[in-house]
Amino acid sequence: MEIRVLQYFLEAAREESITRAASALHISQPTLSKQLKDLEEELGKKLFVRSNYSIKLTDEGMLLRKRAEDILELVDKTMTEFQSLGLVLGGDVYIGCAESHLIKYLANVIKEFRQSYPGFRFHIQSGNTEQVTERLDRGLLDMAVIVEPPNMAHYNYIEIPGVDTWGILMLKSHPLAKKEHITIDDLKDVDLICSEQSIKADIPRWCGQKADSLHYIGFTNLFYNGSVFVKEGLGCMLTFEHLADTGNDSALCFRPLFPILENKMYLIWKKYQVFTPIAKIFTDTLTRLLTV
Repeated sequence: MEIRVLQYFLEAAREESITRAASALHISQPTLSKQLKDLEEELGKKLFVRSNYSIKLTDEGMLLRKRAEDILELVDKTMTEFQSLGLVLGGDVYIGCAESHLIKYLANVIKEFRQSYPGFRFHIQSGNTEQVTERLDRGLLDMAVIVEPPNMAHYNYIEIPGVDTWGILMLKSHPLAKKEHITIDDLKDVDLICSEQSIKADIPRWCGQKADSLHYIGFTNLFYNGSVFVKEGLGCMLTFEHLADTGNDSALCFRPLFPILENKMYLIWKKYQVFTPIAKIFTDTLTRLLTV
């Protein structure tokens, strides 16, 4: 299976047309058709359902599309890494990040780091712990910032200073906005939005078996979309403090949970990971500045 053929396959899948894909790739239509047919024969699976005017992916084709996108992303990252081997002033580093105000520490290190390495470029990919660690394990990221204690058998880590405090994001017009803090009893019959990861890993630390009494109407893995739903009056959101604008001009407010529920954040990378020169220097800098 050649990289070039995977690129052809992805273009055909995106265009849903052999004619348009061939034009975009600057090859002839018969050439592209033959390459795709040869790929199907190589895999022993039908990848497309063809009609007179379009092509659609089969289930097998959709699986290959996901794998091909990962493969080509890894190829691009590898090429970038090798191109940067001779660079001492810059290069690319790929970082997966959970959402937290504590990311400011990472930003401050990057700001200082770029003074010495002006060619340094960062690629931030946001997601929950499961998403970013999966990409880290597949080699698509160099490091990740997560909100759960890391598996020390698999990762090296730095504990980021500070904590994230849990609470409820709600409209200022909500009855609970009059309270200074929110207890589990306050949330009886309240429509809640939260991440599925946090429902499993964090909320039970706060209220134990009473967590089963909470009423969730929806789930989100990133903060911003959930905050828009809250602003539109769909419910209240269990989330971290400092993520939302709750100033005088905002319709939203935040109230902390009681008893207090907090999370630490960790920057992790795989044990025995082989870094590019710039990624190694950056990791050493993070270790030096964040563990003082």
